[in-house]
Order: sequence, then C-alpha cells, then structure tokens
Amino acid sequence: MVLDSAIIISVSYFTAAASMIYLQHLTLGFQEPLVDLKYLGVLLFLLGICGNFYHHYLLSKLREKNEKGYKIPRGGLFSMVICPHYLFETIIFLGISLISQTPFSYSTALGVALYLAARSYATRKWYLSKFENFPKNVKALVPYVF
Repeated sequence: MVLDSAIIISVSYFTAAASMIYLQHLTLGFQEPLVDLKYLGVLLFLLGICGNFYHHYLLSKLREKNEKGYKIPRGGLFSMVICPHYLFETIIFLGISLISQTPFSYSTALGVALYLAARSYATRKWYLSKFENFPKNVKALVPYVF
C-alpha cells in the first residue's frame, strides 16, 4: 500500500475512534437502550478481530522473503471472497456499534461497510484483470452474495 493511502486510512480510523469515544462520553447519564446488545457486540468484535488477524497472517505468508509480485491468496475464506479481512473488519465495526449503541457508531459502521465493500469490489476487478486463472465464483466481500 502506498504511504499516502496508509496515512489517510489510519487518520480516518483514528478520527472515527476518537469521535466515538468522545460522543460515548457525552451520552453518560442518558437512558440506556431498551435492548442490551453489548454482549452480542463483544462477541462480534472478538470474532472480527480473530478473523481479521488470521487472514492478515495468511496474507503475510503469501510471498517468500525476497519475492516480489502478486499472488492469489489461499486458505481461510479466500476461496470464497477476495477480501475476507475486510469482511471481518466490517464485523469488528458492527460489534463496536452494538456495544456503544449510538447513532454515530451505527453510521460509522455503515460508512466502514460501504467503504470496504467498494474497496473489495475494486480489488476483485483487479484480480480478475491481472490473473487469467482467478476463480470467477470468488466474491468480493460476502460469501455467495457480493
């Protein structure tokens, strides 16, 4: 990834996280939501963290030490979607939104989901153009759907 893009993405995530923490602080003393989704949120967050880490680990093992060039990722959910790490990152943000249960956290989760869906779609198109043997049944983000 280009350094400029990495910096922009990192700053965006940091700003969203800091804003969510600040806005959560502002809601102290407000009435609790009618349905407590915190435990489901924690479960989704942990599932997302584990899945994201595992698929990034698989990506890190894709090339040998001095090898350059692109390869088709294998293992995990890579046989079903080209960006499973994006799928699990979306699950992380869904979990966070269920833990905090604020309009800002819901909108952040939706924004992240739309952003990662667009990125995974573009990544899939790139893989289809770069590799002749790329499987056509591999979706962009959600197995069997998108």
